[in-house]
Amino acid sequence: MTNLEALSLAHINEPKEMGENINNVVDKLSQDARYAELFKAAYGDSKINSDRILKALKQFIIILVSADSKYDKVKKGTTSFTNGEQQGYSIFLAKCNTCHKEPLFTDFSFRNIGLPLDPSLNDYGRMKVTGNTKDSLKFRVPSLRNVELTGYYTHDGSIGSIRGMLNHYRTKVIKSSTLDPALQNGISLTDAEADALILFLKTLTDTSFIKNPRFSQP
Repeated sequence: MTNLEALSLAHINEPKEMGENINNVVDKLSQDARYAELFKAAYGDSKINSDRILKALKQFIIILVSADSKYDKVKKGTTSFTNGEQQGYSIFLAKCNTCHKEPLFTDFSFRNIGLPLDPSLNDYGRMKVTGNTKDSLKFRVPSLRNVELTGYYTHDGSIGSIRGMLNHYRTKVIKSSTLDPALQNGISLTDAEADALILFLKTLTDTSFIKNPRFSQP
């Protein structure tokens, strides 16, 4: 996608996501008097069309910035990690930062992390887009910001907790020809290290962002 308007349109039209048609969306919003008022406030008149809808979505998306978690405050020098959080941060830097690079906690790459293929989905990830078998079972590395709040995890929602995710990397990685090289032997973590890592990951929760009244339904 080359811009946010195109990205929003793709999600609206995608059968496996919203499964809608932008013209239907225009019709639905046009029948709601509340939206007529909102469009008039934003654009000067109450006309509702696809261009205005996509521009409004773009303006909303670009203000969705999470940057005030405890981790961010530590980086700004306004607070400090606890001993457990600091230990977890050190473990993160040693064992997770290759893919989940700071400060966005993703490198935006596509990787096979050794999950089994769900036969009910037959989702081969990036290969569906590229047609290249070398991309089989590769999915984009997600950001870990607010990860405490975003379960279920993985592309198919098959793992229900952060600890479950860590246990996958510890003992459940399935080897294949496209498995990411960094995971050939899984990720070695003791129980104590996993506990500390979870403490650190919870510092990525940005409550000021999550509870921002600007993002609440009026």
